[in-house]
Amino acid sequence: MSHSPRTLPRRHFLALGGVAAGATLLAAEPASASSGASSDHVSLPGYAFTLGVASGDPSPDGVVLWTRLAPDPLALDGLGGMPDRAVQVRWEVAEDERFRRVVRHGVERATGDWAHSVHAEVHGLRPDRGYWYRFRVAGQVSPVGRTRTAPRPGAGLQSMTFAFASCQAYTDGFFTAYEHLAREDLDLVVHLGDYIYEGAGAGTIGRPHTPAAETFALTDYRIRYSQYKLDPALQAAHRAAPWVVAPDDHDVENNWSGDHSQPDTEPDQDPAVFRLRRAAAYQAYYENLPLRRSSMPKGPEMQVYRRLTFGDLLQLDVLDTRRFRDQQLTDQSLRWDPNRQILGAKQEAWLLAGLGASRARWNVLGNQVFAMEADHTDGPTETFGMDTWDGYAAARQRLFDGLAKRNVENFLVVTGDAHRSVAADLKLNFADPASRTIGTEFLGTSISSGGNGTDTDALGVTWLAENPHMKFHNSQRGYQVVHLGRREMRTDYRVVPYVDVPGAPVATRASVYVQSGRPGVAHVSA
Repeated sequence: MSHSPRTLPRRHFLALGGVAAGATLLAAEPASASSGASSDHVSLPGYAFTLGVASGDPSPDGVVLWTRLAPDPLALDGLGGMPDRAVQVRWEVAEDERFRRVVRHGVERATGDWAHSVHAEVHGLRPDRGYWYRFRVAGQVSPVGRTRTAPRPGAGLQSMTFAFASCQAYTDGFFTAYEHLAREDLDLVVHLGDYIYEGAGAGTIGRPHTPAAETFALTDYRIRYSQYKLDPALQAAHRAAPWVVAPDDHDVENNWSGDHSQPDTEPDQDPAVFRLRRAAAYQAYYENLPLRRSSMPKGPEMQVYRRLTFGDLLQLDVLDTRRFRDQQLTDQSLRWDPNRQILGAKQEAWLLAGLGASRARWNVLGNQVFAMEADHTDGPTETFGMDTWDGYAAARQRLFDGLAKRNVENFLVVTGDAHRSVAADLKLNFADPASRTIGTEFLGTSISSGGNGTDTDALGVTWLAENPHMKFHNSQRGYQVVHLGRREMRTDYRVVPYVDVPGAPVATRASVYVQSGRPGVAHVSA
């Protein structure tokens, strides 16, 4: 977004550091007059803010601020070493990184029922402005995070920059990409799922999963999140900008659909048993991410899909492509069944109504599994993956027909899940390359899942040959940075050459451009 004069240069923010060293320095400060000393004199066995801080879901007057108290983050009971009592946690928001101009402060009650997580919904801030925040408990002070409010609805914006990322398997690679993402000048980070992986894998790079077994119970999921969130690169990325998050399959279980477990390993599992597992996974997801109370799960249900607006430039619709989908097919000949759903009727209607009414320059879907058609086989035979929108082809056609009927302009989809990058035109009829293009999809690669990756691979060669709507492919690890302007947008595919050891550099593998009013990829700069 066009930055206000009070926003501090990012180099000043990064210079603060902010995990262990920064927190130690801050903890030596006396409590400010604005925050006051905590009335809860709880004694903790160690530093409470080991899992860092985060912010998310920005609105024009505020954000949600997150932390989770965990002096012993990998404690076997999943409760982070916290005492069995409620704890008062103070938060502060300031206009400067040294907290000389504190503009909002408050207290949240952290309880063991929710793993002593804090979700402070802050209001009364100014729109389109950068702020700094921190937490206090038991004489300790958290690392400092930087966040930003959204512009007012309809406010004229010249530009905005956000990153999107997904798929961070701890056992597959180091989170080096996040070190670089934290240094980007971003207004927002969109995370599209697979924040954790539920499996028992140990990998080959010395980062085995904790616990060593697959996660099923709430305790298991809590410990797994603690392990992931101890990663300093991930913490740095959370401190750098507000995040908008949505879960995908591995946040619960690989390839789950609605009330159905993974089809190839547990086809006969009782849906009631799976709902118990999903309830545990959803609760741990909420406990560890900067979500508003409107997304607080109720058993196996959680409100994932939602809409955020940023002035007159961006409408961001975050989807839930897991909870309401029909069971995954094993026979691809049924993928055009008109009764099959991936969004569910209610979410599909909400999405089309919102897109039809949008007045934003760019309309972006935050989407978990790719929407484009992807033929996986060379030659006349066609094969498609059943976990993506290809397995729900009739539902995709309904959506695309609805977009065309409503004349939705500048329609973009950002997607994760596939551990590879593709930029593609979205066609009203993929069988006819000359058919109308209704938008553009940017499939983004993984942070670490799949290991090092390569510039191209056999599937990438096939995809480009068999799917003329695909204009770019890469299968390295990294993240994507989206630059929105009035006349043009650009997505930079930022890649690292390896993730099996730390310290990889980052480079822009390609920049893909779309012009306002002209759907589809305009050109690719490699």
